Amino acid sequence: MTKRQINWGILSTAQIGLEKVIPGIQKSKSSNVLGIASRSAARSARAANDLGIQKSYASYEALIADPDIDAIYNPLPNHMHVDWTLAATRAGKHVLCEKPVGLNARDAERLRECPKNVLVAEAFMVRYHPQWLRVREMVRSGELGEVRAIQAAFSYFNNDGKNIRNSPEAGGGAIMDIGCYPITAGRFLFEDEPLRVAALIDRDPQFKTDRMASVVADFGRGRQLSFIVSTQLCPYQTLNVFGTKARAEIMIPYNAPADEETALIVDRGESLDGSLAGCEMLPACDQYTEQAEKFAQAVLGRTALPYGIEDSIASMRVLDAVFASEEQNKWVNV
Repeated sequence: MTKRQINWGILSTAQIGLEKVIPGIQKSKSSNVLGIASRSAARSARAANDLGIQKSYASYEALIADPDIDAIYNPLPNHMHVDWTLAATRAGKHVLCEKPVGLNARDAERLRECPKNVLVAEAFMVRYHPQWLRVREMVRSGELGEVRAIQAAFSYFNNDGKNIRNSPEAGGGAIMDIGCYPITAGRFLFEDEPLRVAALIDRDPQFKTDRMASVVADFGRGRQLSFIVSTQLCPYQTLNVFGTKARAEIMIPYNAPADEETALIVDRGESLDGSLAGCEMLPACDQYTEQAEKFAQAVLGRTALPYGIEDSIASMRVLDAVFASEEQNKWVNV
């Protein structure tokens, strides 16, 4: 009988997994969350009990060694992504790894050592949400005219010195944590890679992480992405796509609620305050479920994996160029 579901193992009790990704995976018809691991037996047992997961493990190694596990979700801190993804794939497990996939492009390139018979993907869940797919459809169809500019913002406030996002050694900071989303938006909607980037970055004097960054990415042929991200500003997010005929705006582009409709604004400039813009509603959708389903379907051999290791390396090269621009105080080629 053909297998109908894959068994997932969750590598750590990270908050994003417990609160968002695991519940999302559990709603995927092609997925079964079989086990969860922690370095603490009590912590993994508690998480398994709270989420209705059958197995818990007192080490990451034990989960990876379990022959019943088909795929691993890796939400470990950024500096641990590549090593544990490699370990899991060498044990024959497929891996969905949280973003960013590594600390830099060189780190990410080590994933080319993964066995070719397993799948590895970076967990940019936004690429599976209908609102992102709908805007890309608008771009492709010409509904917006010629799209020349994408503008984005993403911010939250976190000045907790014990939080991993404020640790430079672990790959913390605004660009790595949330700047990767606008970069993904530019690559997703232009369906191209940027040629060069320029960045203005402000660093926290205590943490030494980038707490605010403004970035411009040149995609060539008059196309540009510009965005601001911050870990120490009021919470906000938006994604605006400007064409010669109209503008499309995703109201909650990155943390779309799983149980609510999402709104797209389509503005043809009939009023400068946007009061005559149209609103397109999309049905409620859990983007983590969509991501898990697409990954499971690929593991089951029913569809091709849309994004793999090379896509992740390309994304990391853009992030590297952003930091290089800060260091060199100039435009840097990607």
